[in-house]
Amino acid sequence: MTLRIKPLRLFAVGLLALLLPAPILAGNADKPNIVLVLMDNFGYGELGVYGGGILRGAATPRIDALAAEGMRLTNFNVEAQCTPSRAALLTGRYAVRTGNGSVPIDSPLYGLTQWETTIAESLSARGYATAAFGKWHLGHTAGRFPIDQGFNEWYGIPNSTDEVYWAGNPLVDGKSVHPFAHAESIMEGKQGETPNAVAVYDIEQRSLIDGELIKRGINFMRRASKAGKPFFLYLPMTQTHYPVLPSPEFAGVTGNGDFADVLAQTDAYMGRLLDAIDELGLRDNTIVIFTSDNGPEMMLPYIGSSGPWRGTYFTGLEGSLRVPFIVRWPGNIPAGAVSNEIVHQIDVFPTLAGLTGSEVPQDRIIDGVDQGGFLRGKTDKSEREGFVVYVGNDIFGVKWRNWKIMSKEIGSGYGDPVRSYTVPLFYNLLTDQKEEHPSDPRVTENLWVRYPAFELLGKHLKSLQQEPPIRPGTPDPYEPKP
Repeated sequence: MTLRIKPLRLFAVGLLALLLPAPILAGNADKPNIVLVLMDNFGYGELGVYGGGILRGAATPRIDALAAEGMRLTNFNVEAQCTPSRAALLTGRYAVRTGNGSVPIDSPLYGLTQWETTIAESLSARGYATAAFGKWHLGHTAGRFPIDQGFNEWYGIPNSTDEVYWAGNPLVDGKSVHPFAHAESIMEGKQGETPNAVAVYDIEQRSLIDGELIKRGINFMRRASKAGKPFFLYLPMTQTHYPVLPSPEFAGVTGNGDFADVLAQTDAYMGRLLDAIDELGLRDNTIVIFTSDNGPEMMLPYIGSSGPWRGTYFTGLEGSLRVPFIVRWPGNIPAGAVSNEIVHQIDVFPTLAGLTGSEVPQDRIIDGVDQGGFLRGKTDKSEREGFVVYVGNDIFGVKWRNWKIMSKEIGSGYGDPVRSYTVPLFYNLLTDQKEEHPSDPRVTENLWVRYPAFELLGKHLKSLQQEPPIRPGTPDPYEPKP
């Protein structure tokens, strides 16, 4: 039977559709949602799509599929340590500028001053709902928590996962050793409030916390979607920082040990997050990023993989600096794209600001560049040719195109002396991925690379004179001297 609709009725239906309000969707073309997953000490060689996966004891089909749906970078670079990496990511500035060039070893007062502007603050000003669930490591004192830096809500740990060993430790737990030497807590809070400790971060909670972070992230997306607000979900996960222990749900699932079980767990958690985005109808208007803060874990028995590169975090080697970076935004970022162009984590803030119409601070030096055109396939060239290699607060060298010029080196992230050279070592990363042969004739025949590399370094050094870095341990309130 043929269905016939009278013209007058068709006109009425069309008119009604125009008059009724459109359904509320979180995010729009000008304000895409952002989900930024930041792994902890997760090396270049862990995922299947980066040469790991089954070679590491566990396939990673969901994250590999995410890479096929978006863009995968093979030359995405980070700072060499946890705190500097997070400071650089959130501010778009070399970490040394913010007073966070090194992990806090000698002072309990650390982190971002209130003067710094983060991605979250910029997006909040644009009308985004913001949340951070996971490891912060940018301050654990009043005024230095995520809810003091632009995030509407936070659940997670203020410092790092190695502190799970302090709970139940008879040498420190419950003892009056020092005001900051105590069992670590999982904390929770909202903007404008003082965060509260909700659980002791011990070995048991260590295995459970990443699953809880994913659950809270999904709940946040649902709430923001229901409210019709674009959102920025920052998920700094705690894996695979030592101790690398799977949740009971995934313990033994691979038969290949704890690390492989956690790799399978991470892939499954990402799958749940991506499924939730689809269920909420947000796939096409959500930028999803999967990356890591540093190179692989170096502590036994949880040693990670740097893939074809050498080194772990706390070094200036490629294994420390190169980490996975996958980004998906359907219809905007070409699916299946792969690039070996240099991008640095300091580029993330200005790039996301450009894609969302958010503001980047104009009253300070921003080292990052907007890579929006590159990611969207408008050019096959990155806006960056190189960067300065820091390890802690010290400059170790320069990376320019496929070259490394290093005046300092350290072979291991722990217990190894720093070697300084009167004449820098030159490496061609295309022919010497493990940085072992600086005297290769193919290198010595191309020492001209010192000119563009040291020009980059010279400009950076001059900028440090123009705007002196904030000193580590600087308290609030802070304002730069005019």
